Amino acid sequence: MSVEIHIVEGAVGVETTAAAPGAGAVLVFDGVVRGVEEGRDLAALEYEVYEPMASQQLGALAADVVRSHGLMGLRCIHSRGRVGVGKCSLRVTICSAHRAEALAGMGEFIDRLKRDVPIWKKPIWV
Repeated sequence: MSVEIHIVEGAVGVETTAAAPGAGAVLVFDGVVRGVEEGRDLAALEYEVYEPMASQQLGALAADVVRSHGLMGLRCIHSRGRVGVGKCSLRVTICSAHRAEALAGMGEFIDRLKRDVPIWKKPIWV
């Protein structure tokens, strides 16, 4: 089981995805800043991260999801600070033997991250 957590300044950059040995599924989710929120034009989102608690909670959450869904690994990269429209603010990569557990684990991880981890976004309007 492998878990990696990274909080980065600004947008999440482009990276290559490597599968865990024996993985039959590699699932990558990129959360991208939309141009409209609450019916208004958006220039960017400003992410505030309460560290080190956010990293600790993300690590515990990832380990729990990996364990409960029988995943091979989960990597999460989340932005801190300003992220412009069209840029990536969250990337989650999951490796598993089969697609079903990867898809279920991805949904649970993102839902719990948004609900439980001390990361807040503030809209920057056009």
